[in-house]
Amino acid sequence: MIKIFTDGSAKGNPGPGGYGVILDYQGKRKEMSEGFRLTTNNRMELLAVIKGLEAIKKPGWEVLVYSDSKYVVDAVEKGWLAGWVTKNFKGKKNSDLWKRYLKVAEKHKVKFNWIKGHAGHPENERCDRLAVEAGEGVNLKVDEVFEQEQG
Repeated sequence: MIKIFTDGSAKGNPGPGGYGVILDYQGKRKEMSEGFRLTTNNRMELLAVIKGLEAIKKPGWEVLVYSDSKYVVDAVEKGWLAGWVTKNFKGKKNSDLWKRYLKVAEKHKVKFNWIKGHAGHPENERCDRLAVEAGEGVNLKVDEVFEQEQG
């Protein structure tokens, strides 16, 4: 089983933000982060999960994602996402990322575990630091879909 720990951050919401990810497989870890100049917290929370899953190169893994985002965890675990798909994401934000999530998640057996943020969970605290630092970086990327939607 691969464990993925994730967190997202945005200052201003929308504002500069980033995500942090830790992949853990049998004690071997990989950290990833990236910052964007204008985005939202929910986009970064979801993108963290996507980037973690995309980093797994071989299909068929059991993956346990740890996230402090009720938005992401509940959307998947409570079946909201399935309803959004049925309605073709009508009126839903972040449909670009949800579609990307669905594409990568179908390659694995993905389950979510919600953890309380800022509660001393070591991996969550590390992901938070990665996300915040990425969002404060000098070479922030453009969150193209979000910026286009903002017009």
